[in-house]
Amino acid sequence: MKAAEGTSRDRGSRDRALYVEILIDAPLERVWELTQSPEQHVRWDGRFSAIVPTSRRDDGAQEFRYELDLGIHTIRGTGVSLGDRRGRAGERTSALAFDTGDRFSPLGAGRGYWRYIPTEEGVRFLTGYDYEPGWGRLGRVLDPLVTRRFVWWLTAWSFDRLRLWAEDGVPPERTGWWRSLIPGSRPRAHARRCLSRPTHTRGRTIMQNAPASLDVISA
Repeated sequence: MKAAEGTSRDRGSRDRALYVEILIDAPLERVWELTQSPEQHVRWDGRFSAIVPTSRRDDGAQEFRYELDLGIHTIRGTGVSLGDRRGRAGERTSALAFDTGDRFSPLGAGRGYWRYIPTEEGVRFLTGYDYEPGWGRLGRVLDPLVTRRFVWWLTAWSFDRLRLWAEDGVPPERTGWWRSLIPGSRPRAHARRCLSRPTHTRGRTIMQNAPASLDVISA
């Protein structure tokens, strides 16, 4: 899959929300399993080191707490997610809202979604999400220049780790971030395999394309 060219400046000028899409040549059930299970999710997603379910809401939404271990500090926060298998033409969605009171977190409150779109070539797995910068005034200055660029790269790199796992059975532990620094190392995840913009916007922003379930959990 050829990645779309685009810089953070382009993303910020048109729509500040982040967008990542990858094509995974694997069964939809396999992609769903690896992304909806908290235990499996943290293995490929570099944005989390732990996701612990806490309670289930009446509408089926799952509340959880999350951690990101940075070595010298562990960022902690809470969130809620709601998956839906009832989309048209076999499409599935998952909505997420999260927040943290950790003053060291570069991300504050945020919301986003995943879409799973079956095609003849595989599953189009994509996300759109946005957040409020952490770190106060400094964070608002750094966000478009540094933070958002890094968060997009980390998300896209994680998506390719997922692809390698779903397609070829390569455990995420074999595609750690350090491999990206070694020329010629195999297997190796690449953020550039992901799209950074939707192919067809139809005049809508990234977050306007979120499933209705996002409004349910954010209410």
